[in-house]
Amino acid sequence: MALAKQDVQRVKLEGFLLNRDTERFNCRVITENGTLTGEQLRVVANIAARYSSVCAFTTRLTVEIVGVPYEDIEAVKAELAEAGLATGGTGARVRPVTACKGTTCVFGFYDTQALGKKIHDRFYVGMGNVRLPHKFKIAVGGCPNNCIKPDLNDFGIVGQHPPLFDPALCRGCKVCQIEKNCRMSCCTLKDGKMSRDTDVCNNCGYCIGKCPFKAVTPSDVRYKCYIGGRWGRITRHGTPLPGLYTEEEAMDLIEKAMLLFRDCGHKGERFAAMIDRIGEQEAIDALLHGDLLSRREEILAKEL
Repeated sequence: MALAKQDVQRVKLEGFLLNRDTERFNCRVITENGTLTGEQLRVVANIAARYSSVCAFTTRLTVEIVGVPYEDIEAVKAELAEAGLATGGTGARVRPVTACKGTTCVFGFYDTQALGKKIHDRFYVGMGNVRLPHKFKIAVGGCPNNCIKPDLNDFGIVGQHPPLFDPALCRGCKVCQIEKNCRMSCCTLKDGKMSRDTDVCNNCGYCIGKCPFKAVTPSDVRYKCYIGGRWGRITRHGTPLPGLYTEEEAMDLIEKAMLLFRDCGHKGERFAAMIDRIGEQEAIDALLHGDLLSRREEILAKEL
């Protein structure tokens, strides 16, 4: 049967995308931060096997079951729901959150999966029905290695481990272990004391523990935040917000960024393009010093 255009569009908003040159659909299954339990994987695999098909993992770590017939969409949704899974991840709204494996990775500074889950619950679930000018992607990275590419997302978070330097404990060693091990070449001996160029240092924390006299010790984990990144036909590295932030501050900045996008963005315009149009500094000032949260209800009630 020929499918009506409105039916194709309706199920697309539910996470079922028409497979090119067919009347079958790719079922996009939402994974929280790219993880599924063994039981959830079994359910997804059984559905895929039923249609003699495959599962494809997207660049944002959701799973697409390829080849679901239109007439089976409701049954597939119900079966997934029994396993605690939902479909979606399309449209001009916040998209599924991606998080790296910093939770278990030897380089990760913190529980990236836990933070990603908080972001998923607050924004993908809590604000998932908020219409935006365009899609809005969030990525959570565990360290400056940037494996998940946070700075190429509309909002990116990068874990930071700023070192604390106590000059009183520095002995100006002939071979400074901090200088020797610094991966950014930002730590050098000057006038018999170790000096760190904070403009070059990316707070990777690799120098921590290298000084035998404990002149460099760890501080609490903080977060570097980026706005307006994107990849694809047009690529833009995200604009870094000045300073480092606590988890609570970073969460609020995500909400402010979404509100700013809804308030100032044009329909069909990406967040990156909006920032370039209004100016980076104006966007930063609005996020750090504006009244976006106090205007939340007004902004959400606006017509796009």
